[in-house]
Amino acid sequence: MKFIDLFAGIGGFHLALSRFPDAQCVFASEIDEFAAEVYSRNFGIKVHGDISLDSVKNAIPEKFDLLCAGFPCQPFSKGGQLKGFEDTRGTLFFDIITILHKHRPQYVLLENVANLVGHDDGNTYRRILESLKSLGYSVPDVPIILSPHQFGIPVLRQRVFIPCRLGSPNLFKTKLNFKPVEGIDACDYFGFCNSDENVISKVEHDILKIWDEFYHGIDLRVIGFPIWLSELNEKVVPYSDPQWKQSIKRKNRDLYKRNKAFVDRWLLKHNGLVGYSDSQKKFEWQCGADCQSVFDGFIQFRPSGIRVKRPNYFSTQVAINHPQIIGKYLRRLSVSEAKKLQSIPDDFVMHNNGKIALKQLGNSVNVDVVYNVLKSMGI
Repeated sequence: MKFIDLFAGIGGFHLALSRFPDAQCVFASEIDEFAAEVYSRNFGIKVHGDISLDSVKNAIPEKFDLLCAGFPCQPFSKGGQLKGFEDTRGTLFFDIITILHKHRPQYVLLENVANLVGHDDGNTYRRILESLKSLGYSVPDVPIILSPHQFGIPVLRQRVFIPCRLGSPNLFKTKLNFKPVEGIDACDYFGFCNSDENVISKVEHDILKIWDEFYHGIDLRVIGFPIWLSELNEKVVPYSDPQWKQSIKRKNRDLYKRNKAFVDRWLLKHNGLVGYSDSQKKFEWQCGADCQSVFDGFIQFRPSGIRVKRPNYFSTQVAINHPQIIGKYLRRLSVSEAKKLQSIPDDFVMHNNGKIALKQLGNSVNVDVVYNVLKSMGI
């Protein structure tokens, strides 16, 4: 089973295929030099650069059995403003089509963010499938959207997979082996424990304590909307605001009116959160009724605010890198822990710069999920 690895990143597809004894990578392409360095170091093969260049395409061996590509997701993700094929990066899919047209491998496995399926009212996804079918490839009748938590890994990370086979309507030989996980502590599952690594700053700890005090002082245990400090008042909501923003502001006003005495004391005690960033003045409680404190959950400092989530699943690792904080340990995930979330072996050598390594892990596929998809394809 000879395969090529396009948009290879650090090698998530390659790691999954390494579990098949007869799999051999005969070509890899990755434009990011740091990711290519990690790939080459771990797999001992040359990594070619920009696949959009004819010189790189021409380096692909004539015969191979499988093309893997986690093609750039930014054009179809919320973080990438959902520009799709209008974005230059979106056209890289057509480089895949060019390669398939020339080499005609038996199998293809593509991966992207789940938002790809609904982008442009589904037109983008349909255009991708039609392009593949025009070359004689069978494609899934319905989108295959998978997350590690469906395979016994307490991580929520939805991705769409497009497995294809040349000329065969019966693509899947085996069913996906789902092992859903429920009601567990994700930190305990992975064996994460307290350490001195990646401890949060005093400023971060202080603002979390302030919001924890707020949470315990108001009359809601399940907060179903973002708290915006600037909207905890009795001002009239502007009708010029979009409806979604008016709704959030009204809910903030109602909460303030019901809890005015406490909120005023809280604001006075903490000087109106002067000195904290705008994003730290916003608070999102996504724990439902499962947490009794901010520090019971998994926490992220995001541009949209401080987000607190249930500790039963780790969230998607993202390339822009907002690594989660383990509330009970007051520290962020380490590189070695982020590797476990992506099912990457302990002996895989990451980049020596922690921030770069976390970004690369955020861009990677989950190895266990890819392995299960490959098995279902009869690889």
